[in-house]
Amino acid sequence: MTSRTVTLLDVARAAGVSKSTVSDALQGSGRVAEATRDRVRAVAEELGYRPNSAARRLRRASTGAVGLHLPATATRLDYYMNLAFGAVERAQEDGLDMVLLAPSGAAGGRIASRVDGLLVIDPEPGDSAVPGLLDAGVPVVTGERYLGPATGPSGAVVCDNAASLTALLDHVTERGARRPALLAPSGSSAWATALRATAGSWGRAHGVAVTLRTVPFAATPAEAEAATRALLAADPAVDAVICAPDGSAPGVLRAAAALGRKVGASSASSACGTTSATGASGGNGRTGEGGRSEGGGPGRPGGTDAAASAPVGAGLLVASCVDGTAARGAEPPVTAVDLHPTAYGRACAELLCDILAGRAAPDTVRRHSWSLETRASTGPPG
Repeated sequence: MTSRTVTLLDVARAAGVSKSTVSDALQGSGRVAEATRDRVRAVAEELGYRPNSAARRLRRASTGAVGLHLPATATRLDYYMNLAFGAVERAQEDGLDMVLLAPSGAAGGRIASRVDGLLVIDPEPGDSAVPGLLDAGVPVVTGERYLGPATGPSGAVVCDNAASLTALLDHVTERGARRPALLAPSGSSAWATALRATAGSWGRAHGVAVTLRTVPFAATPAEAEAATRALLAADPAVDAVICAPDGSAPGVLRAAAALGRKVGASSASSACGTTSATGASGGNGRTGEGGRSEGGGPGRPGGTDAAASAPVGAGLLVASCVDGTAARGAEPPVTAVDLHPTAYGRACAELLCDILAGRAAPDTVRRHSWSLETRASTGPPG
């Protein structure tokens, strides 16, 4: 049988119970023994049964709660904690409690009986819990798009991640960088995929290869330090390092200090363009083109091979794809993209609330703005 043909009656016959028992077991309601409930769920999964989500929503009463699923690494990242607080605050405004789901997730049928809807943040195709959440039979809103093969969500709130990295690359180029590098996140989330793709497309457009060094999605400062040391040892001509993972920037700064690299633009680099990039919003998010030098690295129009022989100890620009306490409190403070995580969490919860209340149609996609915060790590050294 396929998931399109399996019915409650099929599951009931295979499990040797009544249709109503199957319904109660899958929805987590009624007085069904735990052993029977587990057997029914196992049979349903084996047969590939999928509930009619529209009918389920009509049959069941509101629970007054919504679920929040975060990546497994979220508990130690400033970004996700702020996002969660924003989501909780917005859900409460509609009288909904927020239930934080275990990172490993649970069977979709069990979750659907406990919540009216779900928020799934940065869904990773490799996360085994995500398909079940998307097919749980309740409205689902994702923070960033889901790129996997499972059923699509009811709605999504997205950032223009390509534009934000473009803004960073434009900014460090304006500040004199000729050989930028990106500590790119691993994995296949929409965020990670967009950053890696943008590094390539930006480099081709500017005739400058952006060096990629892959690090874990939630790389620690120690992991970022090790990656930066290896990067700069292999290619001392790298003059700008953009780190993607939240909280990893201090590791890049430690690596620079250990290798004698002065963080901030050198005098020569500063002369190439010192116009500070002000805030950027998610509509286009691009910094101004006026301050960009037309000279540069190998293969770039008007460029020379000077960057190829940049000495160890030359200025190094450092920036981050995610702002937070680590970037703001570093010495020097690090230029970063502020994704406004609290507002992002609110936006995700608001879309889910709107879908549940009929104020927004399913499949709604909303965009979230960001801003570029320029700090001393891309300015002249002190």
